[in-house]
Amino acid sequence: MKIANVEALHLRLPKVEAKSDGTQDVMIVRVTTDSGLVGYGEAVTSGTVVRAIVEAPRSTPHRHGLAVALIGLDPLDPEARWRDMYDATSWYGRRGVVIHAISAIDTALWDVVGKAAGKPCWALWGARRDRVRAYASMLFPDTPAEAATLAAARMESGFTAVKFGWGSFGHDEAFDRAMMRAIRGVVGDKTALMVDVGRRWSTDKAIEQARWLFGEHDIAWLEEPLDPDDIAGYRSLAKVAKGRIAGGEADESMRFFDELIDAGVKVLQPDVGRAGGLTMTRRISTRAHQAGVWCVPHCFGSGISLAASLHWMAAAEEAPFNEYPVTASPLRNELVAGLPPLVDGQVTMPQGPGLGVTLNDAVIERFRARP
Repeated sequence: MKIANVEALHLRLPKVEAKSDGTQDVMIVRVTTDSGLVGYGEAVTSGTVVRAIVEAPRSTPHRHGLAVALIGLDPLDPEARWRDMYDATSWYGRRGVVIHAISAIDTALWDVVGKAAGKPCWALWGARRDRVRAYASMLFPDTPAEAATLAAARMESGFTAVKFGWGSFGHDEAFDRAMMRAIRGVVGDKTALMVDVGRRWSTDKAIEQARWLFGEHDIAWLEEPLDPDDIAGYRSLAKVAKGRIAGGEADESMRFFDELIDAGVKVLQPDVGRAGGLTMTRRISTRAHQAGVWCVPHCFGSGISLAASLHWMAAAEEAPFNEYPVTASPLRNELVAGLPPLVDGQVTMPQGPGLGVTLNDAVIERFRARP
């Protein structure tokens, strides 16, 4: 079997708003083999840039486009293809959006491997569980009353854990306190509650705010309160915080996750669409387990990212949670069929071969952004 084609499918809603919602603008990579098997992956990044990286023509060594570097090679060895892609782009890559593009293709290749074997991806690696606790992931709305309404809806849907992030939070302490009282008042004391600050605070501010967030609301973790490059700040915060500090969704190299572990961060959040695909995120979660910290996938994209993260968590040493985005976007809710249901706050693992999902071609054509 050989790789016959690699396509970058950039999907965008007609109106992309200036908000932190990754389900408005989605980059899907489709890998087709000469036997007719097709695999899908997702890159969580700038779709326009990924398309250029995938479609760039052959060049001198180490600066090829990813499609020409892969066509004709064996799709059933994703780890070898990962090294091929890294080498083919090493003059202009090695970090950033090139790794994001590699991530999508790597996941698509694992999808092909599972389909060729007639098994779910998790079965290829040896599953440790058949379900994982899901947390509803939402943006902070404009008012505490709206937040309470959103939280109540998630409780009615069966979630036992919720996270609010970005949006209106992190600018004014009085407002933030009112927001948290409204949410905790609805979800109760037994529901796990997480807060994502969206990189808005200085170290001193984060230390100050962490006191009442952990002390008054017993949050499960405080996510990305600082700039992702502020490792010294994370180290200072982690030393005094009375709960778990989380981060890493923007990182794409084991070196950066090692830095977070060394700084005392207790929840690593690699994104399968950014941190090297299923090949690398599985290694990252193993490293986290060895270090005694949680690894919880960042997953705020389409159902492809969700399915890939679930397969990864099925075989991971530990799986405390899986992020479950709750948005109204058709790129989240209509693009992918076959996602497993939420039952009693947990989501079961996909059962079909590969990633176990199918894509709606009509949705792809409806939202595909043309060059």
